[in-house]
Amino acid sequence: MKLNCVIIEDEPLARNLMIDYVKKVPSLNLLQAFSNPLEALEALRTLPVDVLFLDIQMPEITGISLLKILTKKPFVILTTAYSDYALQGYELDVTDYLLKPVTFERFLKAVDKVIQRSDSEVAPVKVQTEQQSTTPPFVFVKDGTKLVKVKLDDILYVEGLKDYVTIHTKTQKIVTLQRLKSLEEQLPSNKFIRIHNSYIVALAAIDVIQKNEVKVGAVSLSIGDTYKKSFKEFIEKNHLQ
Repeated sequence: MKLNCVIIEDEPLARNLMIDYVKKVPSLNLLQAFSNPLEALEALRTLPVDVLFLDIQMPEITGISLLKILTKKPFVILTTAYSDYALQGYELDVTDYLLKPVTFERFLKAVDKVIQRSDSEVAPVKVQTEQQSTTPPFVFVKDGTKLVKVKLDDILYVEGLKDYVTIHTKTQKIVTLQRLKSLEEQLPSNKFIRIHNSYIVALAAIDVIQKNEVKVGAVSLSIGDTYKKSFKEFIEKNHLQ
């Protein structure tokens, strides 16, 4: 039995390499390869996909965001040039994580993992969907050379500066090398809200909302002009007014 595959990769060389690898494996059948993740997202609603080879860093939408949007999830193998996303990928129950440049030997190992899971799971899509429905109550972030578990309930707000973010918790500050948008995608949207290019705030930590700022304890955080509407809708939805 062949596994139907879809490739989503915006870089032509990387996409052609993955196409070549898939065609070399008798147990794989390539349905389509996409350069545009938004077009792929629409097609995935109807295509009978068993395996998705998904790039993470893409201009229109990240692979992580696309994965969260999917309602019917096939087996997913992430591909990226950045190792920072490995932990997040596993939290989303992906089958494997390939670091570019991908060798054929490493590609085959990832495919073998899919085949093993496919044989052992009677209904893989259902099982994965149920696992995706519950967001872990924590995130892991890099702090120097170690990974630190941060409980979501402990986070007050997050401050971003270029390639670094500072997570302000009830007891400490953690500085980690990643972009604010990347961390935003890991946080549950019903508990955290982006209010500024530089700030994400925990709903439960907001003490006061006044004019163009929110107060978290003694700290005042500005609400950016581009975020005012979404923030207002978020507050109204959560019945805080």
